[in-house]
Amino acid sequence: MTYIPFPDISPDLISVDLFGITFALRWYALAYIAGLLIGWRLVLRAAGLAVWQGKPPITAEQLDRLLTWIIMGVVIGGRLGFVIFYQPRYFLANPTEIPQVWQGGMSFHGGFLGVVAAGWIFAGREGIARATLADLLALATPPGLLLGRIANFINAELWGRPTTMPWGVAFPGEAAQACATLEGPCVRHPSQLYEAGLEGLLLGAALLWLAFGTRAFRRPGLMAGVFLAGYGTARFLVEFFRQPDAQFVTTDNPLGLYLHIGGWGLTAGQLLSLPMVLAGLWLVTRARRVYPA
Repeated sequence: MTYIPFPDISPDLISVDLFGITFALRWYALAYIAGLLIGWRLVLRAAGLAVWQGKPPITAEQLDRLLTWIIMGVVIGGRLGFVIFYQPRYFLANPTEIPQVWQGGMSFHGGFLGVVAAGWIFAGREGIARATLADLLALATPPGLLLGRIANFINAELWGRPTTMPWGVAFPGEAAQACATLEGPCVRHPSQLYEAGLEGLLLGAALLWLAFGTRAFRRPGLMAGVFLAGYGTARFLVEFFRQPDAQFVTTDNPLGLYLHIGGWGLTAGQLLSLPMVLAGLWLVTRARRVYPA
């Protein structure tokens, strides 16, 4: 069987031992930092476009303050989303572990809701049009998604379902190799890279074109709608190839479906993505109707 061996890449970019303690800069942390910085620069550049007719929607000082709110929204929302959407019973029995984010466990959908809440409150406090701020945040998000999914691949986590495709990857680790046989290793879809390509590159390119190649900002809510519908669709499709969380996989439910009847159903990721698609389509339709070209 043809497959791609997992590359020899350490999850740590830099690791230093001092006084018996290991200090490390991990690729995943660097992805978060770089994604936030790239997004910050994109918003700053978009705020200077001529489309605003000399009245930028957000100042550099406001953007600096917004960055703090966004970080808080991502961390708090991402953690609570993982707790509520994926392992509520476990964390109800072990509530002291909820704030232990260093143990792992973050949800994109939870982080997204955290950012929505943070942006909504911030816009109200600062007198910024909420739909316009949503468009700017939509433009800023794909770089972080791209880098974050690549970091997931480097960490050999969130891998896909078993496959016989020649681009399948033999991820290391006992859990990833659960389907290994005497004939060969367990080969899986590199679903992290699928998401990086769809949610990061493709969706990011579409939003960059809308922002800098058209007058999409004249239709508040349009870019936010494109992001929601685009991300939700991409995530829904990738879920067919992504290995579900272990707590959802049973003998009677080998596909790890969150809702299922007779072998058909939706994974947790698909269920959470459907409202994003519907909300995105509504925003696009509303923006085109309220703000005609």
